[in-house]
Amino acid sequence: MKTVKAFAAEKADQPLGPFDLQRRTPGPSDVEIEILYCGVCHSDIHTARNEWGGTIYPVVPGHEIVGKVTAIGSDVKNHKVGDTVGVGCMVDSCGTCGNCEEDLEQFCEKGMSGTYSSYLQDKKTVTYGGYSTSIVVTEKFVLKVSDKLPLEGVAPLLCAGITTYSPLRHWKVKKGDKVAVVGLGGLGHMAVKLASAMGAEVTMLSRSPEKAKDADKLGAHHFELTTDPENMKRLKGTYDLIIDTVSASHDYSAYLNLLRTDGVMVLLGVPPTPEQIHATSLIFGRKSLAGSLIGGIKETQEMLDFCAENGIVSDVEIIPMDKINEAYERTIAGDVHYRFVIDMASLEG
Repeated sequence: MKTVKAFAAEKADQPLGPFDLQRRTPGPSDVEIEILYCGVCHSDIHTARNEWGGTIYPVVPGHEIVGKVTAIGSDVKNHKVGDTVGVGCMVDSCGTCGNCEEDLEQFCEKGMSGTYSSYLQDKKTVTYGGYSTSIVVTEKFVLKVSDKLPLEGVAPLLCAGITTYSPLRHWKVKKGDKVAVVGLGGLGHMAVKLASAMGAEVTMLSRSPEKAKDADKLGAHHFELTTDPENMKRLKGTYDLIIDTVSASHDYSAYLNLLRTDGVMVLLGVPPTPEQIHATSLIFGRKSLAGSLIGGIKETQEMLDFCAENGIVSDVEIIPMDKINEAYERTIAGDVHYRFVIDMASLEG
């Protein structure tokens, strides 16, 4: 075992603070990683504050991890000491169920092992995330990261990037497709960048007119205010795919109305309360309302390679570890463009 520095929440109503964490000695199939950068996801906040229930305390959040390999086990084939690598939202799965065999480890039938506040496949060992100086992960769940891109901007790709890439790929977005993105935040700004790089005609749908300039910079071809009833009427039947990233309560039916026949609206955000949808919103136009999580390891590597080829990273604000509680409050207030990333060297100091 090895003691490493970390930041943890001890209770739901307490701020995060310094925490000494025990990491396992790398086994034959393990990779030890020095963490350089870790993104701050809204899921970190929900979990630290037990807003979704089931948090295992103390919790060390962080599942947008980029770093350097410092040690490998004897059976490791695909990584070597000094490699730049990443770790996302999963650190293991059963590997034998139907979903795992189809490279859908995120839907492991026995339960995938989340990077934090979860259990390894022994269902006993608690996982601790990337708000720490190092991590040990089984080889299959370690991803190759290109040195072509700034690593601080790569870190959020491990969650925000794959969360938006996966539905775009699953619904086969291609050149000329009309894609709309609802919500311009950590997820939304990645959806705009990725859909645009895939050749889609991208529209940003927003309630905030001041976001039009940012949407344009990110690659959106159009910006439409959803607070304007005439706009919403004009846009009826326009889009092939809508990516909805909003986690606040909102009217799904209003957006379903904007889909073409056989169009699909994909939910990525998780509002705090259930939403009602009238059946006619789907029946007329044979429309679909779907959800999507992250991708599997194979698809996540594909996403990282796609981003490297197309020069895509997240727009980030770098913070030291001791600013994490302030960053949580700013994230809740929407005061970040568009992802906080922790420089883990600040924890070493």
